[in-house]
Amino acid sequence: MEPSERVRRAAGAAGTTAVQPLWSHRAAWDELLVPVSVEAGRVGLDLGEGWTERWTVTWKTGGGQVSCPVRDLVRTPVVDGDPIRCFSWQRDQRHRPGLQFLVSTGRHHGAESLEEARLLLALDFAGDLIDVVSQPMRLRFGTADKRRSHTPDFLAVTRRGVWLIDVRPEPLIEEKDRESFAASAEVALACGWHYAVAARWGDHICSTLDALSSQRRPLSDPLGLRPALLESARQGLTFGALAATATYEPLARAQLLHLLWHRRLGVDLAEPLADRSVVVVAAGAVA
Repeated sequence: MEPSERVRRAAGAAGTTAVQPLWSHRAAWDELLVPVSVEAGRVGLDLGEGWTERWTVTWKTGGGQVSCPVRDLVRTPVVDGDPIRCFSWQRDQRHRPGLQFLVSTGRHHGAESLEEARLLLALDFAGDLIDVVSQPMRLRFGTADKRRSHTPDFLAVTRRGVWLIDVRPEPLIEEKDRESFAASAEVALACGWHYAVAARWGDHICSTLDALSSQRRPLSDPLGLRPALLESARQGLTFGALAATATYEPLARAQLLHLLWHRRLGVDLAEPLADRSVVVVAAGAVA
């Protein structure tokens, strides 16, 4: 049993509420989210017989746009396309677009807001990511009384399947957004993909990923600290105690963050990352 899990079970026996650990080296990216249901948005959708032929998607490839019915989407190379729309910077805009570098792909990817940048960081850390396209397609779908369009924020190809993802902070989700998200979810289901709305992250997730990402790029180890740190971590030490086992503690801290990002070590993401955080070794981890 991992150390902090023993602590939680003891707390439960004492009558306090036990929180299940979320180990960083084992967590899937969607486990970092607080789930948001889109079921209420399905009510007004046109999901009658033949809807996959009436609903269409458009994406961009080779400088031009291509369209097809949802029925044929699963057979099209959408992930090889370009963003269906571009975004721009302008003075006094309320969101902050930019580019996020991903270690998984070795490229920069567009994000229309800080919330989208956080989503990309989570995919890079725990998504088993192969590739991702920003604003991958424009969906034209039917409702009870009209046609609407919606552009999902990301299409992510991972080793565990394809994800269609929308990003919207939970307080900003309106009724029309839920309808658009429900339409995206139906398209994903028809294609055999997964779907998620990144609306709210678990407590401490964003701050911990920000800290770990500072050492996600290739990092040399000229002093050979990693083997000793991995071996010491098998004792169930805290982050601070583990760093103190090395002669050069500041360098050890950088190496620990690198090992945590690359999931050779793990911490409980349900707690803030601090010197008191218990560090565990991932199965099969090598320096």
